[in-house]
Amino acid sequence: MPRINLPPLTRGLLLVVVSLSALNAILRTNKWRVQLDAAPSPIAATNYLSSPEWAIPYLVLIPTKSIRYPWTFLTGALVENNLVSMAVSASVVYFGGRYLERAWGSKEFGKFVLFVTMIPNVVAFFLYAFWHGVTAHTPDFPTPLNGMVALEAGFLVSLKQLVPEHTVSIFKGVIRMRIKHFPAVFVLANMLSGPLLGTDTALWLSLFGFTTSWVYLRFFRISEITSTATGGEGSVMKGDPSDTFSFVAFFPDVLHPVLSPICDVIWATLVQMRLCTPFSDEAIEAGNENAASRSEAGLPSIMNGRGGGGGGRRAEAERRRALALKALDQRLNAAAANRGTSPAASVTAASSNSKAEEPSTAAAGASDSTEPTVKDEQT
Repeated sequence: MPRINLPPLTRGLLLVVVSLSALNAILRTNKWRVQLDAAPSPIAATNYLSSPEWAIPYLVLIPTKSIRYPWTFLTGALVENNLVSMAVSASVVYFGGRYLERAWGSKEFGKFVLFVTMIPNVVAFFLYAFWHGVTAHTPDFPTPLNGMVALEAGFLVSLKQLVPEHTVSIFKGVIRMRIKHFPAVFVLANMLSGPLLGTDTALWLSLFGFTTSWVYLRFFRISEITSTATGGEGSVMKGDPSDTFSFVAFFPDVLHPVLSPICDVIWATLVQMRLCTPFSDEAIEAGNENAASRSEAGLPSIMNGRGGGGGGRRAEAERRRALALKALDQRLNAAAANRGTSPAASVTAASSNSKAEEPSTAAAGASDSTEPTVKDEQT
Protein backbone atom coordinates (compact mmCIF):
# COMPACT_ATOMS: atom_id res chain seq x y z
CA MET A 1 0.00 0.00 0.00
CA PRO A 2 1.57 3.35 -1.00
CA ARG A 3 2.36 5.77 1.79
CA ILE A 4 0.23 8.93 1.84
CA ASN A 5 2.62 11.87 1.98
CA LEU A 6 0.89 14.85 3.57
CA PRO A 7 2.31 17.86 5.43
CA PRO A 8 1.60 17.72 9.18
CA LEU A 9 -1.05 20.43 9.42
CA THR A 10 -2.94 19.17 6.37
CA ARG A 11 -2.89 15.65 7.78
CA GLY A 12 -4.22 16.87 11.13
CA LEU A 13 -6.90 19.01 9.48
CA LEU A 14 -8.08 16.06 7.39
CA LEU A 15 -8.31 13.83 10.47
CA VAL A 16 -10.22 16.49 12.42
CA VAL A 17 -12.76 16.95 9.60
CA VAL A 18 -13.43 13.22 9.32
CA SER A 19 -13.54 12.71 13.11
CA LEU A 20 -15.85 15.64 13.89
CA SER A 21 -18.17 14.77 11.00
CA ALA A 22 -18.40 11.16 12.20
CA LEU A 23 -19.05 12.28 15.79
CA ASN A 24 -21.71 14.72 14.59
CA ALA A 25 -23.41 11.94 12.59
CA ILE A 26 -23.48 9.64 15.64
CA LEU A 27 -24.90 12.30 17.95
CA ARG A 28 -27.49 13.45 15.39
CA THR A 29 -28.60 9.87 14.82
CA ASN A 30 -29.01 9.21 18.53
CA LYS A 31 -30.96 12.46 19.01
CA TRP A 32 -33.17 11.63 16.04
CA ARG A 33 -33.86 8.09 17.25
CA VAL A 34 -34.79 9.28 20.74
CA GLN A 35 -37.24 11.81 19.31
CA LEU A 36 -38.63 9.26 16.86
CA ASP A 37 -39.20 6.70 19.63
CA ALA A 38 -40.92 9.30 21.80
CA ALA A 39 -43.26 10.51 19.03
CA PRO A 40 -43.27 8.30 15.90
CA SER A 41 -43.98 10.38 12.84
CA PRO A 42 -43.32 9.99 9.10
CA ILE A 43 -42.16 13.62 9.00
CA ALA A 44 -39.59 13.02 11.71
CA ALA A 45 -38.34 10.00 9.81
CA THR A 46 -37.79 11.87 6.55
CA ASN A 47 -36.20 15.15 7.64
CA TYR A 48 -33.17 13.73 9.43
CA LEU A 49 -30.62 15.58 7.26
CA SER A 50 -32.53 18.76 6.48
CA SER A 51 -34.17 19.70 9.78
CA PRO A 52 -32.19 22.01 12.13
CA GLU A 53 -33.92 20.26 15.02
CA TRP A 54 -31.23 17.58 15.12
CA ALA A 55 -28.25 19.95 15.08
CA ILE A 56 -25.74 19.49 17.91
CA PRO A 57 -25.24 22.93 19.53
CA TYR A 58 -21.81 22.14 20.99
CA LEU A 59 -20.38 21.00 17.63
CA VAL A 60 -21.98 23.26 15.02
CA LEU A 61 -22.71 26.98 15.21
CA ILE A 62 -26.35 27.78 16.01
CA PRO A 63 -27.36 31.46 16.28
CA THR A 64 -28.85 32.40 19.68
CA LYS A 65 -27.82 29.02 21.12
CA SER A 66 -24.14 28.29 20.52
CA ILE A 67 -22.94 31.49 22.17
CA ARG A 68 -22.40 29.32 25.25
CA TYR A 69 -19.97 27.18 23.24
CA PRO A 70 -17.41 29.62 21.75
CA TRP A 71 -15.30 26.81 20.28
CA THR A 72 -18.08 26.15 17.77
CA PHE A 73 -16.93 29.21 15.80
CA LEU A 74 -14.05 26.93 14.75
CA THR A 75 -15.48 23.41 14.99
CA GLY A 76 -18.63 24.39 13.09
CA ALA A 77 -16.54 24.97 9.98
CA LEU A 78 -15.07 21.46 10.23
CA VAL A 79 -18.32 19.49 10.50
CA GLU A 80 -20.23 18.09 7.54
CA ASN A 81 -23.73 16.59 7.74
CA ASN A 82 -23.61 14.01 4.95
CA LEU A 83 -21.20 11.75 3.12
CA VAL A 84 -21.21 13.75 -0.12
CA SER A 85 -20.22 17.04 1.48
CA MET A 86 -17.67 15.27 3.68
CA ALA A 87 -16.10 13.60 0.63
CA VAL A 88 -15.89 16.97 -1.15
CA SER A 89 -14.37 18.68 1.88
CA ALA A 90 -11.86 15.88 2.44
CA SER A 91 -10.79 16.09 -1.21
CA VAL A 92 -10.36 19.87 -0.98
CA VAL A 93 -8.21 19.52 2.15
CA TYR A 94 -6.19 16.66 0.66
CA PHE A 95 -5.30 18.32 -2.64
CA GLY A 96 -5.49 22.03 -1.83
CA GLY A 97 -4.14 21.81 1.70
CA ARG A 98 -0.98 19.90 0.91
CA TYR A 99 -0.11 22.23 -1.95
CA LEU A 100 -0.73 25.43 0.02
CA GLU A 101 1.10 24.18 3.12
CA ARG A 102 4.14 23.25 1.04
CA ALA A 103 4.02 26.59 -0.78
CA TRP A 104 3.59 28.74 2.34
CA GLY A 105 4.82 26.64 5.24
CA SER A 106 2.81 25.22 8.13
CA LYS A 107 2.75 28.45 10.15
CA GLU A 108 1.33 30.64 7.38
CA PHE A 109 -1.06 27.91 6.29
CA GLY A 110 -2.35 27.55 9.86
CA LYS A 111 -2.97 31.30 10.16
CA PHE A 112 -4.82 31.29 6.86
CA VAL A 113 -7.07 28.40 7.95
CA LEU A 114 -7.94 30.15 11.22
CA PHE A 115 -8.78 33.43 9.45
CA VAL A 116 -10.91 31.87 6.73
CA THR A 117 -12.85 29.55 9.06
CA MET A 118 -13.53 31.79 12.06
CA ILE A 119 -14.15 35.24 10.53
CA PRO A 120 -16.90 34.06 8.10
CA ASN A 121 -18.53 32.10 10.92
CA VAL A 122 -18.50 35.13 13.23
CA VAL A 123 -20.00 37.41 10.58
CA ALA A 124 -22.63 34.83 9.56
CA PHE A 125 -23.48 34.17 13.23
CA PHE A 126 -24.32 37.81 13.92
CA LEU A 127 -26.11 38.15 10.57
CA TYR A 128 -28.46 35.27 11.35
CA ALA A 129 -28.81 36.33 15.00
CA PHE A 130 -29.84 39.81 13.84
CA TRP A 131 -32.28 38.34 11.32
CA HIS A 132 -33.89 36.10 13.94
CA GLY A 133 -34.06 39.07 16.29
CA VAL A 134 -35.87 41.45 13.92
CA THR A 135 -38.35 38.93 12.53
CA ALA A 136 -41.74 38.70 14.16
CA HIS A 137 -41.38 35.01 14.95
CA THR A 138 -38.07 33.59 16.11
CA PRO A 139 -37.86 29.91 15.13
CA ASP A 140 -37.52 27.30 17.83
CA PHE A 141 -34.65 25.76 15.88
CA PRO A 142 -32.49 28.47 14.22
CA THR A 143 -30.50 27.65 11.11
CA PRO A 144 -27.22 25.91 12.02
CA LEU A 145 -23.96 27.08 10.43
CA ASN A 146 -21.52 24.34 9.58
CA GLY A 147 -19.42 23.03 6.73
CA MET A 148 -16.21 23.94 4.95
CA VAL A 149 -17.75 26.16 2.28
CA ALA A 150 -15.85 29.24 3.48
CA LEU A 151 -12.52 27.39 3.60
CA GLU A 152 -13.14 25.86 0.17
CA ALA A 153 -13.68 29.36 -1.24
CA GLY A 154 -10.48 30.48 0.49
CA PHE A 155 -8.49 27.62 -1.03
CA LEU A 156 -9.72 28.54 -4.52
CA VAL A 157 -8.76 32.20 -3.98
CA SER A 158 -5.29 31.08 -2.85
CA LEU A 159 -4.80 28.90 -5.91
CA LYS A 160 -5.93 31.79 -8.10
CA GLN A 161 -3.18 33.89 -6.52
CA LEU A 162 -0.47 31.26 -6.99
CA VAL A 163 -1.26 29.70 -10.38
CA PRO A 164 -4.06 31.67 -12.07
CA GLU A 165 -3.35 30.47 -15.61
CA HIS A 166 -3.12 26.75 -14.84
CA THR A 167 -5.81 24.76 -16.66
CA VAL A 168 -7.63 21.91 -14.95
CA SER A 169 -9.24 19.18 -17.03
CA ILE A 170 -12.25 17.30 -15.69
CA PHE A 171 -13.89 14.17 -17.09
CA LYS A 172 -10.99 13.39 -19.45
CA GLY A 173 -10.87 16.87 -20.93
CA VAL A 174 -14.62 17.36 -21.43
CA ILE A 175 -14.52 20.33 -19.06
CA ARG A 176 -11.45 22.57 -19.09
CA MET A 177 -11.18 25.65 -16.92
CA ARG A 178 -8.40 27.91 -15.72
CA ILE A 179 -7.96 28.17 -11.97
CA LYS A 180 -8.46 31.94 -11.97
CA HIS A 181 -12.14 31.36 -12.84
CA PHE A 182 -12.78 28.84 -10.05
CA PRO A 183 -13.59 31.30 -7.20
CA ALA A 184 -16.24 33.20 -9.19
CA VAL A 185 -17.83 29.98 -10.45
CA PHE A 186 -17.86 28.54 -6.94
CA VAL A 187 -19.54 31.61 -5.41
CA LEU A 188 -22.02 31.81 -8.30
CA ALA A 189 -22.96 28.14 -7.85
CA ASN A 190 -23.65 28.72 -4.16
CA MET A 191 -25.68 31.84 -4.94
CA LEU A 192 -27.89 29.80 -7.27
CA SER A 193 -28.18 26.85 -4.89
CA GLY A 194 -29.56 29.11 -2.14
CA PRO A 195 -33.01 29.83 -3.60
CA LEU A 196 -33.15 26.56 -5.57
CA LEU A 197 -32.06 24.07 -2.90
CA GLY A 198 -32.60 26.08 0.27
CA THR A 199 -28.88 26.21 1.13
CA ASP A 200 -28.76 29.89 2.04
CA THR A 201 -25.99 29.29 4.58
CA ALA A 202 -23.68 28.10 1.81
CA LEU A 203 -24.34 31.36 -0.06
CA TRP A 204 -23.27 33.56 2.84
CA LEU A 205 -20.36 31.39 3.92
CA SER A 206 -18.96 31.26 0.38
CA LEU A 207 -19.24 35.05 0.03
CA PHE A 208 -17.64 35.72 3.41
CA GLY A 209 -14.94 33.09 2.80
CA PHE A 210 -14.12 34.60 -0.58
CA THR A 211 -13.94 38.13 0.83
CA THR A 212 -11.96 37.19 3.94
CA SER A 213 -9.34 35.19 2.05
CA TRP A 214 -8.87 37.88 -0.61
CA VAL A 215 -8.54 40.70 1.95
CA TYR A 216 -6.04 38.70 4.02
CA LEU A 217 -3.90 37.68 1.03
CA ARG A 218 -4.15 41.07 -0.69
CA PHE A 219 -3.33 43.33 2.27
CA PHE A 220 -2.03 41.44 5.30
CA ARG A 221 -0.14 38.22 4.56
CA ILE A 222 3.64 38.58 4.85
CA SER A 223 5.40 36.79 1.99
CA GLU A 224 8.97 36.52 0.75
CA ILE A 225 9.72 37.64 -2.80
CA THR A 226 12.73 37.59 -5.10
CA SER A 227 12.70 39.91 -8.10
CA THR A 228 14.81 42.34 -10.05
CA ALA A 229 13.06 45.14 -8.18
CA THR A 230 14.82 43.92 -5.02
CA GLY A 231 18.20 43.50 -6.71
CA GLY A 232 17.89 39.72 -6.91
CA GLU A 233 17.81 39.40 -3.13
CA GLY A 234 15.00 37.94 -1.05
CA SER A 235 12.79 40.45 0.77
CA VAL A 236 9.44 40.44 2.51
CA MET A 237 6.27 42.12 1.35
CA LYS A 238 2.97 42.73 3.11
CA GLY A 239 0.10 41.67 0.91
CA ASP A 240 0.04 41.04 -2.82
CA PRO A 241 -0.16 44.25 -4.90
CA SER A 242 0.08 42.46 -8.26
CA ASP A 243 -2.42 43.43 -10.96
CA THR A 244 -3.41 39.79 -11.48
CA PHE A 245 -4.74 39.61 -7.88
CA SER A 246 -6.85 42.75 -7.90
CA PHE A 247 -10.54 42.33 -7.09
CA VAL A 248 -11.67 42.99 -10.65
CA ALA A 249 -9.32 40.24 -11.90
CA PHE A 250 -11.69 37.60 -10.46
CA PHE A 251 -14.32 38.48 -13.05
CA PRO A 252 -14.38 37.88 -16.84
CA ASP A 253 -12.56 40.42 -18.98
CA VAL A 254 -15.79 41.65 -20.58
CA LEU A 255 -16.95 42.95 -17.18
CA HIS A 256 -13.76 44.86 -16.37
CA PRO A 257 -14.83 48.16 -18.03
CA VAL A 258 -17.97 48.16 -15.87
CA LEU A 259 -16.45 46.94 -12.60
CA SER A 260 -13.15 48.86 -12.67
CA PRO A 261 -14.68 52.34 -12.02
CA ILE A 262 -16.80 50.93 -9.18
CA CYS A 263 -13.81 49.22 -7.58
CA ASP A 264 -11.70 52.37 -7.97
CA VAL A 265 -14.31 54.48 -6.16
CA ILE A 266 -14.58 51.96 -3.31
CA TRP A 267 -10.78 51.76 -3.06
CA ALA A 268 -10.40 55.56 -2.98
CA THR A 269 -13.05 55.78 -0.25
CA LEU A 270 -11.29 53.15 1.89
CA VAL A 271 -7.97 54.97 1.46
CA GLN A 272 -9.53 58.31 2.49
CA MET A 273 -11.01 56.61 5.56
CA ARG A 274 -7.51 55.24 6.29
CA LEU A 275 -8.78 51.70 6.31
CA CYS A 276 -6.37 50.74 3.51
CA THR A 277 -2.88 51.88 2.59
CA PRO A 278 -2.16 52.33 -1.13
CA PHE A 279 0.66 50.29 -2.62
CA SER A 280 3.76 52.06 -3.94
CA ASP A 281 4.84 51.74 -7.57
CA GLU A 282 7.88 49.71 -6.48
CA ALA A 283 5.66 47.31 -4.54
CA ILE A 284 3.33 46.85 -7.51
CA GLU A 285 6.30 46.17 -9.82
CA ALA A 286 7.78 43.65 -7.40
CA GLY A 287 4.38 42.00 -6.94
CA ASN A 288 3.86 41.68 -10.69
CA GLU A 289 7.30 40.09 -11.15
CA ASN A 290 6.66 37.72 -8.25
CA ALA A 291 3.31 36.73 -9.78
CA ALA A 292 5.03 36.12 -13.13
CA SER A 293 7.62 33.86 -11.51
CA ARG A 294 4.88 31.84 -9.80
CA SER A 295 3.09 31.38 -13.11
CA GLU A 296 6.30 30.12 -14.75
CA ALA A 297 6.82 27.51 -12.05
CA GLY A 298 3.28 26.13 -12.43
CA LEU A 299 1.59 23.54 -10.27
CA PRO A 300 3.68 20.66 -8.96
CA SER A 301 3.07 17.05 -9.91
CA ILE A 302 0.86 16.50 -6.86
CA MET A 303 -1.83 18.62 -8.48
CA ASN A 304 -1.69 17.71 -12.17
CA GLY A 305 -0.80 14.02 -11.84
CA ARG A 306 2.30 14.32 -14.04
CA GLY A 307 5.94 14.92 -13.40
CA GLY A 308 5.89 18.32 -15.07
CA GLY A 309 6.86 20.26 -11.97
CA GLY A 310 10.57 19.60 -12.39
CA GLY A 311 10.85 21.73 -15.52
CA GLY A 312 9.20 24.66 -13.78
CA ARG A 313 11.51 24.33 -10.79
CA ARG A 314 14.58 24.18 -13.04
CA ALA A 315 13.42 27.29 -14.90
CA GLU A 316 12.93 29.06 -11.59
CA ALA A 317 16.44 27.98 -10.51
CA GLU A 318 17.92 29.35 -13.73
CA ARG A 319 16.08 32.63 -13.26
CA ARG A 320 17.37 32.98 -9.71
CA ARG A 321 20.90 32.10 -10.86
CA ALA A 322 20.82 34.87 -13.44
CA LEU A 323 19.54 37.37 -10.89
CA ALA A 324 22.17 36.36 -8.35
CA LEU A 325 25.00 36.68 -10.90
CA LYS A 326 23.72 40.07 -12.00
CA ALA A 327 23.61 41.32 -8.41
CA LEU A 328 27.10 39.91 -7.78
CA ASP A 329 28.51 41.69 -10.85
CA GLN A 330 26.97 44.97 -9.71
CA ARG A 331 28.51 44.66 -6.25
CA LEU A 332 31.92 43.74 -7.70
CA ASN A 333 31.77 46.73 -10.05
CA ALA A 334 30.93 49.05 -7.18
CA ALA A 335 33.71 47.60 -4.99
CA ALA A 336 36.25 47.83 -7.82
CA ALA A 337 35.28 51.44 -8.52
CA ASN A 338 35.75 52.33 -4.85
CA ARG A 339 39.22 50.73 -4.82
CA GLY A 340 40.18 52.42 -8.09
CA THR A 341 40.81 49.13 -9.91
CA SER A 342 39.47 48.03 -13.27
CA PRO A 343 35.78 46.93 -13.06
CA ALA A 344 36.19 44.76 -16.17
CA ALA A 345 38.92 42.70 -14.50
CA SER A 346 36.74 42.13 -11.43
CA VAL A 347 33.75 41.10 -13.52
CA THR A 348 35.93 38.75 -15.58
CA ALA A 349 37.24 37.15 -12.41
CA ALA A 350 33.71 36.74 -11.04
CA SER A 351 32.56 35.19 -14.32
CA SER A 352 35.46 32.73 -14.35
CA ASN A 353 34.66 31.73 -10.77
CA SER A 354 31.00 31.16 -11.63
CA LYS A 355 31.97 29.06 -14.67
CA ALA A 356 34.27 26.96 -12.53
CA GLU A 357 31.35 26.18 -10.24
CA GLU A 358 28.94 25.26 -13.06
CA PRO A 359 30.06 21.59 -13.57
CA SER A 360 29.45 20.70 -9.91
CA THR A 361 26.14 22.59 -9.91
CA ALA A 362 24.95 20.80 -13.05
CA ALA A 363 25.93 17.41 -11.63
CA ALA A 364 24.06 18.12 -8.43
CA GLY A 365 21.02 19.32 -10.39
CA ALA A 366 20.86 16.01 -12.28
CA SER A 367 20.39 14.12 -9.00
CA ASP A 368 18.09 16.57 -7.24
CA SER A 369 16.21 19.33 -9.07
CA THR A 370 15.75 21.40 -5.92
CA GLU A 371 19.43 21.57 -4.94
CA PRO A 372 20.47 24.27 -7.47
CA THR A 373 17.98 26.66 -5.90
CA VAL A 374 19.61 26.25 -2.48
CA LYS A 375 23.11 26.78 -3.90
CA ASP A 376 22.00 29.83 -5.88
CA GLU A 377 20.52 31.44 -2.82
CA GLN A 378 23.76 30.83 -0.93
CA THR A 379 25.69 32.45 -3.79
